[in-house]
Amino acid sequence: MFSTAAVLVLIAVLIVLYRAVKGPRIYDRVLAVNVMGTKTVVLLALIGFIYNRPHFLDIALVYALINFIATIAILKYKETGSLQ
Repeated sequence: MFSTAAVLVLIAVLIVLYRAVKGPRIYDRVLAVNVMGTKTVVLLALIGFIYNRPHFLDIALVYALINFIATIAILKYKETGSLQ
């Protein structure tokens, strides 16, 4: 059951990849990359559960924080032209 969920998450990542490539605006592309990062966090959690490796949840949390900070930094750079 969890393997099926992992495959469905991978299919969803491929669908979002289309928006990341074809997005008409930079905001659509950034949002698509953020969604792919979120789905990667879910996939890491599923893999950790499937293979009984609880330390994968720690990796997923760190990746989620990096994903959030990178999204904010990219959007701030786009709006102001600098990160200060």
